[in-house]
Amino acid sequence: MNGPAFPSPRHRAAHTTAVAAKPEGPAGTDLPRCPGTQERLAVGAVLLAAGCGSRLGNRPKCLLELDGVPLIRRLLFALMDAGVDEIVVVLGHHAELIEPVVMNLPVTLVHNPNPDDGQVSSQRLGLAALTDRPEAVIVALADQPLIRAEDITALEGAFKRRSQSGSVVYPQVAGERGNPVMFTADVRAQILADAASVGCRQWQAANAAAVAPFVTDNRNYKVDIDTPADLERFARDTGQVLLWPAVLATR
Repeated sequence: MNGPAFPSPRHRAAHTTAVAAKPEGPAGTDLPRCPGTQERLAVGAVLLAAGCGSRLGNRPKCLLELDGVPLIRRLLFALMDAGVDEIVVVLGHHAELIEPVVMNLPVTLVHNPNPDDGQVSSQRLGLAALTDRPEAVIVALADQPLIRAEDITALEGAFKRRSQSGSVVYPQVAGERGNPVMFTADVRAQILADAASVGCRQWQAANAAAVAPFVTDNRNYKVDIDTPADLERFARDTGQVLLWPAVLATR
């Protein structure tokens, strides 16, 4: 699965310039509709891929391959196939290895110059890089090997069914939080207007009444890869093996 050839992505960072216009989402996709209306909901996504992978030998987890496809490309295909309008990928550590893997996909690349400042810093850079078009935002992790377009669509469906007071929806599996998370454009604006230490989790903690779980038994939302034990568990539970590409196998 190599995916179609797409135009080059845009780059946004203090030290880079835009190199290509980003096209709209895949033609013909049926986007989710706003609650109570017949209008389609414009959705943006931020995919976080800036970590150093310290517990996996300082290797980029998102380049682990399942059936020969890097995890980051699998996540991007899932988002695109679900009809997401625009996607921002936040890079940091290992950007020189990850960027060539996504260069031919219609995404905006953002480089976090200080990835060791933590995930909140990457979240905020990604949220700021989205255009004003999205009415809702998905924040996803690049190391979730089992997320499919159907899982993104199910999350969007739960978001559409949220209560009038709800602003954030996250998957809950066996009482535990999963990912991705989805929230309104207003939440995005509030996060960006707040202090630099505020990201998605901090906003949710301060606005618990506006946060709703999407209760499901779909464990795809819970599976991510952080440690060698996670790799072993994934192989045991799924019968599939995640492999490093040749350039990283001997590190």
